[in-house]
Amino acid sequence: MTQTVLVIEDNKDIAELVALHLRDAGFAVTLAEDGARGLALARGGNYDALVLDLMLPGIDGLSICRELRQQESYLPILMLTAKSSELDRVLGLELGADDYLTKPFSIRELVARVKALLRRQAALVPAAATAGTTLDCGDLHIDSARRSVSIAGREVELTAREFDLLLHFARHPGRVFSRAQLLDQVWGYGHEGYEHTVNSHINRLRSKIEQDPAAPRYVLTVWGVGYKFAEQP
Repeated sequence: MTQTVLVIEDNKDIAELVALHLRDAGFAVTLAEDGARGLALARGGNYDALVLDLMLPGIDGLSICRELRQQESYLPILMLTAKSSELDRVLGLELGADDYLTKPFSIRELVARVKALLRRQAALVPAAATAGTTLDCGDLHIDSARRSVSIAGREVELTAREFDLLLHFARHPGRVFSRAQLLDQVWGYGHEGYEHTVNSHINRLRSKIEQDPAAPRYVLTVWGVGYKFAEQP
């Protein structure tokens, strides 16, 4: 089946160029030029991925991202931003974007990243089916179908990336992952020069799920190598 991509971009030239190349790559593309229309389409349409500009008239990209992450169905989001500061990029990722590109960007890279998001999303479905929908480790309970986490019955609020990272660890207890492997397997491909992103996400994840983040019980550091999830006793 043809995969569908929604592009929310108010710059008509950029939007049409992105749509042209995505269509050449075999995708069906819908365009929206403002935030309100884009959000309405994203809520009501059955899209496989979303290319979302950060700066939009009406409702901005961050608000759209936050809104869509309240829904049960998961839509992979590639955010486009004209801002180059790391703070802006991290904010987009924290609110649920799966990836980002800073303008001006390579169209070939954009198409490659959309394909990477869809490959990663497709890989999560059979993994969930074979692994079951719930995982338990001590007081930690993970429901992959609901994308929810609780500790001793208390709901824990995680961002989309934090949840994906925790779920990946929990499905492979005892296995050590390097930062580069986590970027490839959780983010969908390697972000060259951004391995510190893994560290910051793990620090935030620990602050939410560990009783004492300085002495973690679940996500453990393997010095000189990377990280692993605690094995069941």
